[in-house]
Amino acid sequence: MSTQSETKKQQNQGFFGNLAFNIVIPVVIMSYSSGDEYLGPAWSIVAALAFPVAYGVWDLKQSGKVNGFSILGIVSVILTGGISLLKLPAEYIAIKEAAIPALIGLAVLVTQFSKKPLVKMLILNDQIINWDNLNKSLDEKGKQDEFKKKVAVSSYIVASSFFLSSVLNYVLAKMILVSEPGTTAYTEELGRMTMLSYPVIVIPSMILLATALWYLFSQIGKITGEELDTFLNQ
Repeated sequence: MSTQSETKKQQNQGFFGNLAFNIVIPVVIMSYSSGDEYLGPAWSIVAALAFPVAYGVWDLKQSGKVNGFSILGIVSVILTGGISLLKLPAEYIAIKEAAIPALIGLAVLVTQFSKKPLVKMLILNDQIINWDNLNKSLDEKGKQDEFKKKVAVSSYIVASSFFLSSVLNYVLAKMILVSEPGTTAYTEELGRMTMLSYPVIVIPSMILLATALWYLFSQIGKITGEELDTFLNQ
């Protein structure tokens, strides 16, 4: 019981930490400190983006292992800062925002034909599924091939969530970043884009990811003829 409460506490801390360092603090800094009387457009961007970078590095150190998605997040933040500080056209931000989820979506599709589909790491990782029990049941019933087909379907759903995110990222950036780069207005728009990214982009993507997870869970029960709890890590 204490272990479960400890895990839940860590998950809550991780969620609120992500929200605070990646969204709330950067938005507040870029929205209210970008005027010339405060940090100014350039330094407010540096200060705002320092928080998600620092949090990403800290999270990598805490986990004790290199996470490709954490690295990608840090690189994305650094690119945003670099493009903004160099005063490059907002189009570069829009392209960058669209490219990263699109690359992940492509990776999901490509790895589907490998021995380790990326979808397993995203929604069917070892923290959720007891693979020893599941593989044993699939082997006994001769259902491994059928299960692989179900995993392929879920891969398409997961990939579509990232492609949707790519399109929404691009549209959001194009709609919001309209001021001249390097100005206070541009920095405030960057903060607004960061703030809106959660409801506009993350929520629809999470719905598709949850759909893929629900689909696989339901198929596991149908294929094995056993209760799903049999294959979940408690």
